[in-house]
Amino acid sequence: MSKKLLMLLPHGAEEMEFVICVDVLRRCGINVTVAGLGETRIKCSREVVITADTTLNEVAKEEYDAIALPGGLGGSTAMSESSAVGDILKSFESEGKLIAAICAAPTVLLTHSIALGKSLTSYPSFKFQLSEKYKYIDDRTVVVDGNLITSRGPGTAFDFALKIGEMLVGLDKVKQVASGMLYNIN
Repeated sequence: MSKKLLMLLPHGAEEMEFVICVDVLRRCGINVTVAGLGETRIKCSREVVITADTTLNEVAKEEYDAIALPGGLGGSTAMSESSAVGDILKSFESEGKLIAAICAAPTVLLTHSIALGKSLTSYPSFKFQLSEKYKYIDDRTVVVDGNLITSRGPGTAFDFALKIGEMLVGLDKVKQVASGMLYNIN
């Protein structure tokens, strides 16, 4: 049975981080459900409009192996303000499921008190804010601490997505996908 990942899509999400992550994970054979916050027609940070598969309210009770949060300041603010996002993150954390956040999205973890004390990274401007409750790492593009994966920004989206893929379907499959995209894994 293929692994299932819930990808949140709030208004103001960073397009590159979102699209690259969904695309790479689907290439890995992961069943990705894109859930908009409140609606399915979402305007991203650079005004690209993306249609989500469903809404978070419609799929909040379904079972997933992992959840991923794209960055983008507006999107991260929307996810931070959503009690539904907080509830689902707490559920994933208590069940030991994979939680992934890129760019500004680690601030959503902080807002909802998720993975406190773990090592993580983010877009550099959030270092000070996150350093109080986390072990902040700023010399790697992707940081993994147990079931938590974090990354820095749009330029690290491929590495972020491939690491999620590796954690869900294994390194062999990820190497095959990366090779097909002409992407070199270090």
